[in-house]
Amino acid sequence: MFYHLYEINRALLRPVAELAHAGARAFSSPKGWYAGLPGAPLLAAWLELMYRLGKDYPKPEFGIEEVQVGNARVRVIEEVVLRRPFCRLLHFERRGGEQGVQDVLERSPTVLVVAPLSGHHATLLRDTVRTMLSDHDVYITDWIDARLVPLDQGPFTLEDYVGYVRDFIRFIGAQRLHVMSVCQPCVPVLAAVSLMAAAGEPVPRSLTMMGGPIDARNNPTQVNELARTKSLEWFERNLLQRVPPNYPGYGRRVYPGFLQYAGFVAMNPGHHMKSHWDFFGHLVRGDLEDADTHRRFYDEYNAVLDMPGEYYLDSVRIVFQEYLLPRKLWRIGGNLVDPAALTDTALLTVEGELDDISGRDQTRAAHELCANIPAERKQELLVQGTGHYGIFSGRRWRERVYPVVRDFIRRAAGAPAGRAA
Repeated sequence: MFYHLYEINRALLRPVAELAHAGARAFSSPKGWYAGLPGAPLLAAWLELMYRLGKDYPKPEFGIEEVQVGNARVRVIEEVVLRRPFCRLLHFERRGGEQGVQDVLERSPTVLVVAPLSGHHATLLRDTVRTMLSDHDVYITDWIDARLVPLDQGPFTLEDYVGYVRDFIRFIGAQRLHVMSVCQPCVPVLAAVSLMAAAGEPVPRSLTMMGGPIDARNNPTQVNELARTKSLEWFERNLLQRVPPNYPGYGRRVYPGFLQYAGFVAMNPGHHMKSHWDFFGHLVRGDLEDADTHRRFYDEYNAVLDMPGEYYLDSVRIVFQEYLLPRKLWRIGGNLVDPAALTDTALLTVEGELDDISGRDQTRAAHELCANIPAERKQELLVQGTGHYGIFSGRRWRERVYPVVRDFIRRAAGAPAGRAA
């Protein structure tokens, strides 16, 4: 019922937001006479702020059309290469004009970036993908908003997530593949590769795990404490809703994006209030570049998706309450998830010193679990002065994290393909 009320309220606000948008353009356009009225910049700023606080934020596009590879600019073609009910596998194909450039592209290591299914769209990793494309052939998981998946497609669980990852690895080809998981997928990715190794299947050459809750008992954050102190029934009763009839997924149980967004903002409300106030000031003063930076960030940050209810409850229980992976008690399809089955797959963990979502040493715990990977094929990076998003996006990612990831993958690419114990 709460989801239905939210949709009604959103429908009522939509014309108000559009009217505010039209007013903001009228009072800020240098071609119109409204902009010359006294107080026009102030009024235009207020109207745009009102518009941005009330508008809908659709799923953004990756919009990566070309990248720099060595001394050449090459085209990037985004294509869907595999479809599943709850996810699309995207490939960013690079096309070079000259034969020498194309040869370089074909020799590049192949990387599967597993994006988080935790509220935001995969486009949150746009900077990650764009940077990786300069040296790698990149695929990414593009998770589908659960409210858009018809009910007859069945449920989606954490076990299904692990199965999707295994399917994607097989489709691309494990022998030449390097997998990078960012935040939430570190757990299902490690589970998927461990099960493949235990079954004697080919496994990726390397795993790069960034800011993920491999062992959420270490240095618990506010997110971990909430999961630990509330019962699973509390999450089911208070956070799960049924999709309203105006969406293809009508009737599906989900953790709605608007509730997740409220949780994101509640973690640091002062920061967001200051950011919007600064945006208002930029508009009044005519600082168009700073104002546009704000728009780009919040166009991404405010675009959220609904998560399947079964998957969300599984994640809370298995990852944040019972810690089944680090306790070596997690079974999928009757098979024990044991990272000790990995032997030759290289392992890199990346953590942010100031990460308030996945605490310090939560990702690093993967090294102890992967006990049979030789020490010389393990590497860890702690990024000083960096929070959660800084390890995969922004200047610190590009200048301090990416060079380590790139060199790690290069070394792993020259080693024999991973094998099972």
